[in-house]
Amino acid sequence: MTHPSPPAQVPPVPPTGCPAHSTTPREHPALDEAAAEPAFVRLFGPEFSADPQSTYRLLRSMGPIAPVEISEGVYGRITTTYAAALDLLRDNPNRFAKNPSHWRALAAGEVPADSPALMMMMERDNALWKDGPEHTRLRTAITDSLARIDQHALRALVKRTADRLIDAVQEHGEADLMAQYAAPLPMAVLFDLFGCPPPIGERIVASLVQLFDASQDAAAANVELERACGELTALKRATPGADVTTWLIEHPAELTDAEMVQQILLVIGAGTEPSTNLIGNALTLMLADDRFAGSVVDGAQSVGGALDHVLWTDPPMANYSPLYPIQDTVYEGIWLAAGVPVLISFAAANTDPALGLGEGHRAGNVAHLAFSAGAHGCPAPGTARVIAEIAVERVLDRLPGLTLAGPAEELVRRPGTFASGWTALPVVFPPASTTAASSATFAISPVAPSVASSGVSWTRSNPPDAPTVSTPPATTSTVKPPPSVPRGPRRVWNFLGTWWRGR
Repeated sequence: MTHPSPPAQVPPVPPTGCPAHSTTPREHPALDEAAAEPAFVRLFGPEFSADPQSTYRLLRSMGPIAPVEISEGVYGRITTTYAAALDLLRDNPNRFAKNPSHWRALAAGEVPADSPALMMMMERDNALWKDGPEHTRLRTAITDSLARIDQHALRALVKRTADRLIDAVQEHGEADLMAQYAAPLPMAVLFDLFGCPPPIGERIVASLVQLFDASQDAAAANVELERACGELTALKRATPGADVTTWLIEHPAELTDAEMVQQILLVIGAGTEPSTNLIGNALTLMLADDRFAGSVVDGAQSVGGALDHVLWTDPPMANYSPLYPIQDTVYEGIWLAAGVPVLISFAAANTDPALGLGEGHRAGNVAHLAFSAGAHGCPAPGTARVIAEIAVERVLDRLPGLTLAGPAEELVRRPGTFASGWTALPVVFPPASTTAASSATFAISPVAPSVASSGVSWTRSNPPDAPTVSTPPATTSTVKPPPSVPRGPRRVWNFLGTWWRGR
């Protein structure tokens, strides 16, 4: 097997001693030449961010699992097909482990301490990185606690939060829908559900953005993130309430403070950044793509259908969920050395041509891997879907005439290996004053009455989540945009802090 010539951004051979090289004698001699000097394709940098699908096509041509440089000096493999991704996600844990203690390069001290990839892949005491009984114990605490959320009250909370954010920009006729809407909305909702006060929440926001963008300040951001989650844990141990943090503390799993910090970090991180990207990607599709702009506004296709398209074609987490071969193994002719991370590419899997999915086969099709799969799949995909769908419906309904402030081709993707979203989404719309109805206060708590008090059994009391019924927004009219456009991207945490303190 020979690899195609690597593009300019690909180092032809990794440094001597790179963990991708295996010195174990091979049972398949035909693989020796290919395994000795693989071309490692970069999953970061301007070229990758500008056109990720081009990179996935190159990787797919190299086989179902291909060699990649995850971040500067950090090497591994990545799945390139739907079949390979699903196989590994559902694989017996005796072959592939989640725990990064198996990461050979990390154990050997070969991963830079300030590597952005390390902050996203390092070992943590949360359900995502555990195997076996420990994984079951921690995941059960999370799923049981999330199951206590009243889904009807959650919908009211999302709508209320969306209206407040829209109120803050409605009079201006312009906005950055990433910084001023898609990012603060899921964060505000999750902080409400976790009983997190604004000062702690603002610090969590700032840290999460740096981690998901694979910032060079990721190490410092990780320290601050864990400190903030620790303060929230201490606050809720001292003053418990009807919120997810308290329910995690009270769970029979008896989580330690260190475990509490990591479960909070996991759930808030998994519930905010991917939701932000899903909202932003869906809005971009509907504002920029004629196939969806007209159909959604006319009511011919629901917002849910547009979300399905995004989850298939541009999932909010593009590459993640690393696994580690416990022993040297061969997967469909591809040599996988023990302890070398194998990322799952949800973006490459969902766009695999072998699936043969045309435009008419995505709406309503939930077989995508955007929420992962298997034992470590998203514990509450329905909740994430509800937040995104209501958010998109509400902004389209309340800002008729909404259009992009410039050509879609000028939008810039967020940097980094893992997330897929936009750095900014500048839009314009006819200015309008806020209305009393949109600013009304809803006296609804996101806690089901049957579980708001202590002593309740830890069985699920709510029906399974289901997508909301899409409400077609008002017909878009052709209106001359205001003369000004948003003046560059705004910092997400600055906007959220200002909005939250003023709400």
